[in-house]
Amino acid sequence: MVRLLRRAAGLLRLTSLRLRLVVVFALVALTAAVSASGIAYWLNRNTVLDRTQNAALKDFRKSLEDNTRTLPLRPRCAELQDAARQMAAGPQNYTVLLIGVDREGKECAATTDKDLLTLAVVPQSLRNAVDQVRPVDENNHAAHHLYWQRKEVGDVPYLVAGAKVIGGGPTGYMMKSLSTERQDLTSLGWSLGIATALALVGSALLAQAAATTVLRPVQRLGFAARQLGEGRLDTRLRVTGSDELADLSRTFNRAAEQLQQRVEELSGREAASRRFVADMSHELRTPLTAITAVTEVLEEEADSLDPMIAPAVQLVVSETRRLNDLVENLMEVTRFDAGTARLVLDDVDVADQVTACIDARAWLDAVELDADRGTMARLDPRRLDVILANLIGNALKHGGSPVRVSVRTEPTEGAPEEAGAGSPDESAAGAPAGGELVIRVRDHGPGIPEEVLPHVFDRFYKASASRPRSEGSGLGLSIAQENAHIHGGRISAANDPEGGAVFTLRLPRDASRLADGDGPSTGGERPGDEGAEGRR
Repeated sequence: MVRLLRRAAGLLRLTSLRLRLVVVFALVALTAAVSASGIAYWLNRNTVLDRTQNAALKDFRKSLEDNTRTLPLRPRCAELQDAARQMAAGPQNYTVLLIGVDREGKECAATTDKDLLTLAVVPQSLRNAVDQVRPVDENNHAAHHLYWQRKEVGDVPYLVAGAKVIGGGPTGYMMKSLSTERQDLTSLGWSLGIATALALVGSALLAQAAATTVLRPVQRLGFAARQLGEGRLDTRLRVTGSDELADLSRTFNRAAEQLQQRVEELSGREAASRRFVADMSHELRTPLTAITAVTEVLEEEADSLDPMIAPAVQLVVSETRRLNDLVENLMEVTRFDAGTARLVLDDVDVADQVTACIDARAWLDAVELDADRGTMARLDPRRLDVILANLIGNALKHGGSPVRVSVRTEPTEGAPEEAGAGSPDESAAGAPAGGELVIRVRDHGPGIPEEVLPHVFDRFYKASASRPRSEGSGLGLSIAQENAHIHGGRISAANDPEGGAVFTLRLPRDASRLADGDGPSTGGERPGDEGAEGRR
């Protein structure tokens, strides 16, 4: 049921092409139907009224002439009444009013319906027109004419007409009901309205059918494009017909085929590059092991060497260590690129972990730590140490002392605030609560140039092209970011308003809650410590 409602909502959303097609079809059909119905109604109305009106007026004219021909010039009221009844007895069924002057000079009004037709009911404009005497000439052969107009009495339409007998005689008026014609026209209007509604429904159905015919290929194209965007590069459309939509499908298939070829080519090159780096790193480890052993011996004997040779020995020793760190970093980067890097989780006290990292590298005098004991987190201690070593070492090397490291916990975005360390949220066994671990590393140096900020985590990026060489490998911050990502966290870099650079590490307090496919494992390879190799 929910799926059907969602589908209906999708079909009827205001921005959908289907709804717009239906609306356009409906408007066109409605305009055409209303126009046709209006014209048909107007033509039928005029035809019906003209036919009824002409028949009634023709009969009235003839009846008035026939029934008043035998009357004296000054008829009595009784004679006018008989003539009026004879005129009303005709087939047109109208009411008659005859007005004349008797022999005594008194005006007499004879009507067949005193409640309906009296002289007061006849419009004054009609009476004036009937009484008007027109000059007789070539264009006008009679002094009096027959006049008519329509009038409603008690919501009933009537045709009212009047004429004066030429040559002297009574004035006659008639009143004919048009209620039957109104009913016929009302029925016609309802019929035309129903026909318009049916035409509107039919147009909507036709629009739906047309929209389905047009939009089905577009929907298939959209679905195929989404699949292509999800990485299914073998997605193709079935092409039928030779219209514009078929051409669009062919174009999509050609583009998808070219994209698949290009991606396969790039994937092959990337895989070859990764294999090359991995193989090179592994191949370098064996000679580096031997060279490292020799350099250690040379370093131990440095005091007994010739002073002219000692600087060269020190250079070999330092460059060998640098090369060894670079190979280890390249191997770690290869693991991240290949997706083989795994977490080895443990419950750790973050403050103790930061202290151990600083102490192991003899940075206690240069680093200020602001961290509460008992802030527990479940993460990979070795990888956290790598992140901290890179961030703190980077701050010491490129920033300025003192370097301040602060550890806080914050609620996850959208979640209720977590309690602090040692709160009831933590179990008796010391398991970490939910929320987010936030570690900030701030130095007091000149800060990071704004144009460099977006690139500080790029591999081998150098802030100044004039300094192509540095002590680090250029991979430290990149590796730190990758280690943060594998925990489900991130590292951000910014400049403090009071001066200096600030690196902020955000990690979930319990990395075992991650839902990725590369979730943490309980064991795995432990490559060597990358050290503080980050640089700006």
